[in-house]
Amino acid sequence: MNNPLLSFDDLPLFDQITPAHVVPAIDPLLTGANAALETVTAADFAARWSDLARVLDVATEKLARAWGAVSHLNSVADTPELRVAYNEALPKVTEFFTRLGADQRLYAKYKAIDLSSLNPEQRQAHKNAIRNFVLGGAELVGTNRERFAGIQERQAELSQKFSENALDATDAYAYYAQASELDGVPDDVKQAALAAAKAEDKEGFKLTLKMPCYLPVMQFARSSALREKLYRAFVTRASDQSDAQTRKFDNSALMAEMLALRLEEAKLLGYRNFGELSVVPKMAESPQHVITFLRDLATQARPFAEKDLADLREFASQALDLPNPQAWDWPYIGEKLKEARYAFSKREVKQYFTAPKVLAGLFKIVETLFEVSIHKDIAPVWHPSVEFYRIERAGSLVGQFYLDPSARKGKRSGAWMDDVRTRWLRPDTHQLQTPVAHLVCNFAEGLDGKPALLTHDDVTTLFHEFGHGLHHLLSQVNERDVSGISGVEWDAVELPSQFMENFCWEWDVLRHMTAHVETGAPLPRELFDKMLAARNFQSGMQTLRQIEFSLFDMLLHTAHDPALDLMPLLAQVRAEVALLQPPDWSRTAHTFSHIFAGGYAAGYYSYKWAEVLSADAYAAFEETVGQDGLPNRETGRKYRQAILEAGGSRPAMESFKAFRGRAPNLDALLRHQGMAGQK
Repeated sequence: MNNPLLSFDDLPLFDQITPAHVVPAIDPLLTGANAALETVTAADFAARWSDLARVLDVATEKLARAWGAVSHLNSVADTPELRVAYNEALPKVTEFFTRLGADQRLYAKYKAIDLSSLNPEQRQAHKNAIRNFVLGGAELVGTNRERFAGIQERQAELSQKFSENALDATDAYAYYAQASELDGVPDDVKQAALAAAKAEDKEGFKLTLKMPCYLPVMQFARSSALREKLYRAFVTRASDQSDAQTRKFDNSALMAEMLALRLEEAKLLGYRNFGELSVVPKMAESPQHVITFLRDLATQARPFAEKDLADLREFASQALDLPNPQAWDWPYIGEKLKEARYAFSKREVKQYFTAPKVLAGLFKIVETLFEVSIHKDIAPVWHPSVEFYRIERAGSLVGQFYLDPSARKGKRSGAWMDDVRTRWLRPDTHQLQTPVAHLVCNFAEGLDGKPALLTHDDVTTLFHEFGHGLHHLLSQVNERDVSGISGVEWDAVELPSQFMENFCWEWDVLRHMTAHVETGAPLPRELFDKMLAARNFQSGMQTLRQIEFSLFDMLLHTAHDPALDLMPLLAQVRAEVALLQPPDWSRTAHTFSHIFAGGYAAGYYSYKWAEVLSADAYAAFEETVGQDGLPNRETGRKYRQAILEAGGSRPAMESFKAFRGRAPNLDALLRHQGMAGQK
């Protein structure tokens, strides 16, 4: 069979890959990778970095690229057939990479490498590799070694099943509402719901739990009963509290087993809990360091959050006749208060953010700030809505990326960046391999031939993911394992993404990316000023919400007994941090994919941690803004060189200090979020 997964000449052949290709490609790639491992671990194979890379890294990179293509399709174009093929190959791939990371012969080869023969990038990669061997179980022996490998394989299975349950539980829900129930819901959302119902030959308006539908219903529907219906379905997904039809997707047992396995893994490696293990390759010194950081930030934010809540309660009672708001009422109350206080609504703003215009504006700021050019490119794609672009500097290719913006059935919720391939001076060809990235979002599609409309939150999400993409694509590091996002501490990896979000609040940036969907008129300055005034609306409560997630995650992996129900711990964290308590039947942890399927276990705090870095980094641009209101190009060049181009080739703190000339502080974050000065 002419297998597209075995083609490595250029870009993945996404339009040709089928489930039938998966196992027939992965099996020979595993055979080749295993043969390479045996070659480099032979007694007569020299312990030289370049020789190890030429044989082993080339073979494992092919395996990783093919598996990456399969994993990506599993996330964005899931089908029953692909799921079967993916799950058949998953244990084999997991077993190989677990065994590779724990191979004592290979560990010995790396320890025998003459460090004086390495350049600075290679030395950083070598340092990381030695650490990762230890964390990968290379120093374990006997039954402990076997058990460690078994834990990795089982965790991979459980993580995949968690994701499948969350996706299936989300996709399984539909409520066909009557027009009378949709009073207040934006017209474009109603039109999309009507079209979705008609496509199934159903009466009414099809409401789902996908964000482009769920969120505007919660924010704008005047019917509390409708909001309650969708809220209950949303917060009980994949849990024991969901309806009988979807209870088969309950993640409870999987979560308990995952937590038990993580604790066992940590103890095998000599740590008291998984939190201690998790922070070893991160910036944070210890779980307690993280917990103290979160609680200190909560103390700073709480007075502002209490004021936010008091305002909401007063408005709900006096203006909306809701003296006793329920959990499903708060998004609606918040949106109504914002409209009343700032005299604008998200619906109004959304009409100005057409997807093509936003994308053009994003590209303009990136091109200006980082001295590159972005052009449409051609590549095989997995869905007609996917676009492909190239980034160039001075006419030379820097990197390429896929943009998959739209929500659809079979696509995992949320937004993310992933790598297709990494910048690498290949040791087999001595040619420079340029990086390629995936940028994935879940926005509503356009209707009736009109372009898709984005909320300002959507715009911010797009900038966020593009920040991750720039970190990967603008790297100037030639060593694969520390190029781009590779090797960057997990609690620093959100710095470039959160940094980019700031530009969504700059008039001289934003005005270039707006055009009213009907008239083509740009966003009025008066409306922007109202948006800016509302920027920190409920920022105290939003900060506490993120701290709640982060603290729950860290305590779950340090102070929780996996044999016990995790709901009491979540209630304890909420009692300490949150101002609003959800209903007893809420089970939001059961779709907390970041920590159960997304690599953020005992690491969700990274968002708030990196937000300190990103706010302080952006402050450098505020300090040097030009008379035209646009960011200073010299500052952009310095940021690009110190942060983006350096990738993981040095510790994140060194990169930050190279840019700012000092360690980060909290001041800029508190100022940006309106929580500086008097409370």
